Order: sequence, then C-alpha cells, then structure tokens
Amino acid sequence: MEAVVYLGRRLSIKRKARSHFLNMLLSPGSRRMQRSASELRRRLTGAAHTVSVFLQLDDPYSYLLACYLPALQARFDIELRVYLSQGRGEAYQPAPDMLAEYAATDAQRLARELGIPFLDRGAAPPVEHRRGLLDELASHVGSPDFLDEFRDVLELYWRGDNEAAARRSDTGDAGSADREIEASQALQSRLGHYNSAMLHYGGEWFWGVDRLHYLVERLTAVGAEKDSGGNNKLAALRQAMRVSLPVRPPSAAKALPPLELFVSFRSPYSYLALERSFAIADAFGLQLKMRPVLPMVMRGMQVPRKKLLYIAKDTAREAERLGVPFGKFADPVGTGVERCLAVFLYAESERKGREFLRNAGTAIWSEAVDVATDKGMRKVTGRTGLFWPDVLAAMESDDWRGPIEANREAMMQSGSWGVPTLRLGDEVFWGQDRHWLLVRHIEELCDTGDGILV
Repeated sequence: MEAVVYLGRRLSIKRKARSHFLNMLLSPGSRRMQRSASELRRRLTGAAHTVSVFLQLDDPYSYLLACYLPALQARFDIELRVYLSQGRGEAYQPAPDMLAEYAATDAQRLARELGIPFLDRGAAPPVEHRRGLLDELASHVGSPDFLDEFRDVLELYWRGDNEAAARRSDTGDAGSADREIEASQALQSRLGHYNSAMLHYGGEWFWGVDRLHYLVERLTAVGAEKDSGGNNKLAALRQAMRVSLPVRPPSAAKALPPLELFVSFRSPYSYLALERSFAIADAFGLQLKMRPVLPMVMRGMQVPRKKLLYIAKDTAREAERLGVPFGKFADPVGTGVERCLAVFLYAESERKGREFLRNAGTAIWSEAVDVATDKGMRKVTGRTGLFWPDVLAAMESDDWRGPIEANREAMMQSGSWGVPTLRLGDEVFWGQDRHWLLVRHIEELCDTGDGILV
C-alpha cells in the first residue's frame, strides 16, 4: 500500500507550513488529544458509545469482521449501527479485478487461521444471487435484528450456499438496496472514508479484523466495558496474529525459495514493513531479494485525498505500535524516487541494498530529508557507506529503469499491484499486516515439507 500527501520536491514556505501541520496532525500527541476531545463531547451531550460499521456483501473482509461484531457487543456497552456498503470504483480501488481475486485468497487464509468457516460448500460465492440478497437485506435496515440478518446472509454468501441464497434472494423489495447503499455511502463520505469492512468510532477509522484491536483498546480506555472479564473471541483474534521467530533457522528452511520483497520508496507501509521482513528472512535463513518498484502515482494510478489522509493516519498509528520512527517526512515522488531507485541498484552491487533501503526510509519518513537534493541524498548514502562519486554516476544513468520495470512486471504477474508485497515461491502476501501469515506459511513448509520449492 502506498500514498502520502504530496509536499513537493523543493519545499516552499507554504508547503513547509503544510508539512508542519501534517506532522502535528499525525503525531501520537495529536491523536490522543483528538480522542480526548471526542470523549469529552460525547459526555457533554450524553450520547452513547456509537460504533458505525460499513459492511459489503461481496467483500470477504466484511464477512470476517462481521463474525466478531457480536463479541464486540457482548464486551462493550455500545450502540452498534450497521450500514450496507459498496465499493467506490477504481479511483479508490485500483486494479479491482486483481483486488477481488487476491482478497478471496487472503481472506481464505485469514479464515483458516482464525477458525472461521469460509467457502466450505462451493468454489466461489453465489454471485448470481447478489442483487436479490442485497434487496432482502435492505428490507431489514433499522430493525433490531439487522446485524443478525446481515451475518446470516454474509455467511451463506461466503460459504457458497447456493440453495439458501436462491431462497432468500426472492424475498426483498427490488431496488431497495440501491437506496440504502447510496445513503450509507453519503454518510461514510461525510465521516471521511470510502472503503467497506470499516468501523468508525469518535472520529477514528478501523479496517476489518486487522485494526479491530485498536477499537477494543480505545473502548476499554474510555470505560465502555460491561465487565472486566474480557472476551475470549476478541482475545483469541489478537493472539492469533502474534508470532515468535525461531532462535536459529530450521534445517528444512534451506530448501525454501528466496523471499522477495516488493517495496516503494514513496510507500509509508513499505517503510513499516522493512525491519520485520528483514527479521523473518534472517530468522529462517532465507535469501532476501529486495525488488523496489515505481510508486502508484508514477505508474498512472491516482489516489484520492480521503484515501491519502486515512493511509497517513493509519501509518502513524501503526508506526507508534511498532516502535518505528515516523511523522516528519518529505515526499520523494518524482525525482527523489528515481534517484533512490538508481542508488539502490548501485548499493546492491556493493552488497548494501538493505542498509540503503533502511536509511532512505528513515530519512524520508522520520527526518524529512529531501532525497531529491544532493544534500539529502548525500546524508543517506553517507550513512550507508557508499562512495559519493559513484552515487553521482548512478544517478546520472538510466540503467535502473529496466530492472525496476522487471520488478513491477514480476509483481503484477504474481497477482499483486501494490506494495509492500512479499512473495515466497507461489504464495503472495500483500500489505505490512500480513507478516504473521507469511510466518505461519513458512512454519508449515518447514514442518511438513509440503510445497517446498527447490
């Protein structure tokens, strides 16, 4: 995943002021102040702890999230408002066909690890009944049992239950779903988001099961728990995503293929993924092939402002949790990215590619170093131990374009269009949230030998 608000190559006074504002907005202190202000407003108005959730029928992440909503209601004194959602098109979801295919595979892996039934009876969801099921759901909007109805329909859809889908798809009011989806999209847009499988509470957004723990922590902090006993299902979700790396590489790992890491110098999520990717490769003794690509915006894929702002806020939140320095940044888009790509290939020839990735990421995302300038690049390459005259020669050459394009083609052919992407043999893991699934996969290969490629 990649994006951040554009600050420009040579920062003007106006852009510096904008940068300063964004850095303040994304700081942990600012986030705590926003949460405190939201809670104060809630108390002054006497409002309930209102959690809004936007679910999409044909989105597998919505299905997985819906499985945990009853546990959320059981643990916290909240008013849960459920809305019918729908995708916003290519502006918000580039490569939609690839996304749909990858999402089903990714959700299937998640479901297996979390113990959730998924596509037990069919090879694909019964898409021919989608419109009727949506209209049937729309007839229950506003009723006390709407969440239960939605969960039932999501379950039969994502378990491939064609017979049940056929029975239920004939009971709704034709066209009613369109009206409900239009209203929910308008509400979600006013609240500042665009995607499905999203939870909203007190001005903050949480995506799917991956960010549910942040909502749990926030509701706990404001005293919304019904009791102090917790909830086993929510606790098990968090525990499932924790991994322990081996002290020494298992012998079976010697037969594994290289671990490929596709990243972008303009992607804050790529920056967050670096150290964990390095640690996994080292722990299992895997060869790590770092394969940087041009960022989406330099490949003709635009990112809307709402998406930019959410990614920036989410990255800041994740960086704080992971203990990764973040928040004072200078966007390298354009010349800065091209210079980084050229220097990376030179650094690789000196066996310092990993160090350059790390140092460039730290400089760009936590020190606001402008790598489009010689002063900024010299700071990064000096830390890496690269010879400056050779760095200048690398930046003056276009030799990097062929290898970088080959990286993009390899990433796209594997079924992924964005970064960070990790690939081990035929298995692809997109996003810095999927390191734990990668580790589980490696553990399975080392335990059984099944699927090990030589």
